[in-house]
Amino acid sequence: MSLLRVLLAIFFPPLAVIDQGCGSFLITLLLTLCGWVPGVIAALIILNNVRE
Repeated sequence: MSLLRVLLAIFFPPLAVIDQGCGSFLITLLLTLCGWVPGVIAALIILNNVRE
């Protein structure tokens, strides 16, 4: 997980996970629309599970 991705996940969570697939993007987008904190948490969890 790079520093750029973490910063992107904090400021605009859906953009940070856009290359992880449509499902991850939509889940993060919906959680961000429900509240900023759930979107950030979801984006960080998704980015943490990515195998590089």
